Amino acid sequence: MINETIKIDTEYIKLQDLLKLGGIADTGGMAKILIQNGEVLVNGEVCTMRGKKMRSGDTASFEDITLTVE
Repeated sequence: MINETIKIDTEYIKLQDLLKLGGIADTGGMAKILIQNGEVLVNGEVCTMRGKKMRSGDTASFEDITLTVE
């Protein structure tokens, strides 16, 4: 299990951008596919909205990797 904290300087970051920044997806297209296939959990629930606004305290999980927005 890998837990990583991603610090942002803005109010939010879009889910697909968080996946790229955290190294889960190499490209936006790859992030889009993972999200649309229901493979990404946001705060413990499946999320299929790639433009989901992730704010401080939110988590995104894929397989054994969890990214926490700070």
